[in-house]
Amino acid sequence: MEDASLSIARGRILAVVGESGSGKTVVSRAVLDLLPAPLIRQSGRILFDGRDITTLEGAARRKVRGGQIGMVFQEPMVSLNPALSVGAQLVEGLMLHERIGRAEARARALAMLARIRIDDPARCFGAWPHEFSGGMRQRIMLASVMLLKPRLLIADEPTTALDTLVQREVLELMVELARENDTAILLVSHDLGLVARYADDVVVMRGGRVIERGPTARILLDPQHDYTRNLLEAMPRPRRLAPPARADVPVVEARDLVVIHKGRRRMLKRQPDKRAVDGVSFQVAPGETLALVGESGSGKTTIGRCLVGLTRPSGGQLMFRGADLARTTGAEARARRLDCQMVFQDPFSSLDPRHGVGRIVAEPLRHVPGLSAEDARRRVDEVLEEVGLGAAYAKRLPHELSGGQRQRVAIARAIVRRPAFVVADEAVSALDMTVQAQVLDLFGDLQQRHGFSCLFITHALSVVRRIAHRVAVMKDGRIVETAATEDLFARPRHAYTRALLAAAPVLEPAPGGGWRLAGAANDRSAL
Repeated sequence: MEDASLSIARGRILAVVGESGSGKTVVSRAVLDLLPAPLIRQSGRILFDGRDITTLEGAARRKVRGGQIGMVFQEPMVSLNPALSVGAQLVEGLMLHERIGRAEARARALAMLARIRIDDPARCFGAWPHEFSGGMRQRIMLASVMLLKPRLLIADEPTTALDTLVQREVLELMVELARENDTAILLVSHDLGLVARYADDVVVMRGGRVIERGPTARILLDPQHDYTRNLLEAMPRPRRLAPPARADVPVVEARDLVVIHKGRRRMLKRQPDKRAVDGVSFQVAPGETLALVGESGSGKTTIGRCLVGLTRPSGGQLMFRGADLARTTGAEARARRLDCQMVFQDPFSSLDPRHGVGRIVAEPLRHVPGLSAEDARRRVDEVLEEVGLGAAYAKRLPHELSGGQRQRVAIARAIVRRPAFVVADEAVSALDMTVQAQVLDLFGDLQQRHGFSCLFITHALSVVRRIAHRVAVMKDGRIVETAATEDLFARPRHAYTRALLAAAPVLEPAPGGGWRLAGAANDRSAL
């Protein structure tokens, strides 16, 4: 980061946008002196209420950090201590920054839990972070920060991993709490739709520098810098897809699929079983992409894991090319599993950090009969070229790659054996707009070239219109609506589908040039 300057007035929301590596998070962490090693601040000042806080040390700095400037991090499960109850973490900050007793701190924490619309504040107070969903953990993180009524709230990608409805709930709650206390918000995000809906002003960063700034409406309608225009052009937009080939037998078919997660025993009591998937049926034709959308916990990923053999169904049937998977055994079952591959949500977790890219991509080729080591190496080089990396990346380790490059490696590993079916589970959710567009275009091109079918699991509805032929909407373990992509967006039949579409901020080209929020439901003034 170099010569970056920005300012926020009380009660205003300033969004910092840019692709990965542009310096967005570095700016936000520098304010609280939380730069990771080996980064250090070399020059410049950080003025807070007119005082240079870079000169503060010890108790004076601790008073500002947390007490007057709060931060909500991207991943709440990492920032919440798994060894402490929710209540202990809420009370800790209050008692550290304010001279109050434990009883008063508990009462204020319970009141804040009720304020953020937690159903049972007392139970939540004594529970542990792992007992809550991602959206609930982010609410708890927001509560712990806003309990101290900071004058500045820094939110670093606070809703990246959340589904559309929960994302809107968390952000609107954050804005409500900030308005009650006249708190300024520094919002770091790569989602330009969210920025358009919530931010008053925007700063665009590239390569550690601020290249454009101004009111949100002006930046969207009249971007001055080529890079800003490229960011806006990279947003997922509908793409006309060639219809899949007609076939008598679908590649994959689910018939009344059921998956039950057994309840865990806690002390002397067993928790009730959960029907994660409840009587789901669908088909995927050769060369077709079926998008599976819905809120977190609706059963999307569980279905994907069933299809690739990572989760055993509790009932119903799964058919692969007309064969019942429950009745395939031995070599037939192994061949089926090799013909169904998966691209996971977090490529860094799914790639072995000890192995080079070439070895990772070559892994599925071990079971190809008669394939020599030389042929395997040649196949790996070919697929690395196909995904836009090249053979030179074969010796690199996963930590040496960017997020977009790691996702390309994950896609290469999935298609290197030329599978008939690929499950892509939130494959682009953590990527910025420009990289997301590149990966989506790459995925679509590879599908046209190799003809595989795909179940594309996502919570980003804008992505669906770019990649999917049909859409299935899930809620509480069931499919509530299935339709061709454009039909579903134009004429949603189910109330839940309509709620999903209304919650997703969508940018569309403005008549006079530039971009604007689409529809009255996405207008910030309507909130």
